[in-house]
Amino acid sequence: MCTWSMISLQDANSPSMEHLTMFHDHTLTINILITMLVLYIIMSIYMNKIINRTTMQNQLIELIWTFIPMIILIFMAFPSIKILYLMDEIFTPLITIKCMGHQWYWSYEYSDFSNIEFDSFMIPTEELNTNEFRLLEVNNRMVIPFNTQIRLLVSSVDVIHSWTIPAMGIKVDATPGRINQTGLLAIRPGLYYGQCSEICGANHSFMPITIESTNMESFISWIKNFN
Repeated sequence: MCTWSMISLQDANSPSMEHLTMFHDHTLTINILITMLVLYIIMSIYMNKIINRTTMQNQLIELIWTFIPMIILIFMAFPSIKILYLMDEIFTPLITIKCMGHQWYWSYEYSDFSNIEFDSFMIPTEELNTNEFRLLEVNNRMVIPFNTQIRLLVSSVDVIHSWTIPAMGIKVDATPGRINQTGLLAIRPGLYYGQCSEICGANHSFMPITIESTNMESFISWIKNFN
């Protein structure tokens, strides 16, 4: 999760987030190189008082600085399209979970199991235990097994919300009357936090999301002991 003075992305916990992190680094490297080149040219022109008259009406230069940006955009577009395709595909999901947004909490339903349905409210600050995070802890976590393909069906019962887990590279709009689908695959156990990312009313900042990623044995035990 994000901590104070953190300027980088969160550690990835899904293949899609790993691809997004690599694409971010790839794009940022290209942007830095372009910025350095442009600044160098600007400073060279500013410091040099000599004017080359052949650069004022040079068709070859016009062709070069039109063609090169096209090549750069292609190098940025192809990885982006690949990631969009990978994020959209869901390969043989083992578990389906319905996530419903409310003002102002989330409710979850495990469609493959009977009677597994619960609401998830933020824990007030005065009720937090030691080492729990303010505005991020909930009374009922969404428990999932890691290394397992999961289908998420996201919607809302009132206004537009957005179900977001940055460490997993997931941001899905919860729209009333519409079901949005995405895939979830955690690659290691742990606790992962998110929040509603669509301004949805007065308590928009108080409807966090907490995912508990665990092994399959613990997940089955949680299912059996669910009340």
